Amino acid sequence: MSDTRLHWAQRLQAIAQTGLTFAENDFDRDRYGQISAIAAEMMTAAGMGRVDKLQQLFDEQQGYATPKVDVRGVVIREGKMLLVREKLDGGRWTLPGGWADVDESPANATEREIDEEAGYTARAVKLLALYDRNKHDHPPYIFHAYKVYFRCELVNDIQHLVANVETEETGWFTEAELDGLELSIGRVTLKQLKRFFEHDRHPDWPTDFD
Repeated sequence: MSDTRLHWAQRLQAIAQTGLTFAENDFDRDRYGQISAIAAEMMTAAGMGRVDKLQQLFDEQQGYATPKVDVRGVVIREGKMLLVREKLDGGRWTLPGGWADVDESPANATEREIDEEAGYTARAVKLLALYDRNKHDHPPYIFHAYKVYFRCELVNDIQHLVANVETEETGWFTEAELDGLELSIGRVTLKQLKRFFEHDRHPDWPTDFD
């Protein structure tokens, strides 16, 4: 699916969701339901899933449509970056992170994800980047999302046992070693990881944003 058509489908879904939230009569609800169905059909035609499954997912979305928030923790120690291997993406590597939860600040969400996925207690110290997922080299995704990257520092070097369904291994990698890794590019790209090494070498740089 081209970037343009993906944006169209995402916008149609968002218009439909918001319209269904505020619709005052059955005629408007029917029209917005049809728009939602068109968005699902567009994504199905692009190979992003079955139309019934996509429509079910769209129907579960409630309220005014806003971008989803994906948080990631960037920990660099002695020239090496902390990555985790994702079970849900074929064992590919990424920064620890995930969707932010309700009633949780972005920094707290990032710290929690590092604890749950990598087994380290960390503290978020600087917002490195706030990216629009659509503007970077990530594969197509159904919903519009923002990606938030925090530089984090370990509270200590003690790693506790991690038992979860998302990650299967942790590792520390130099910048040069990143080129040989199979990355979960839906979560982070090689260009972004190398940019964060640049940030580590230039701690006075301002936050990147779209």
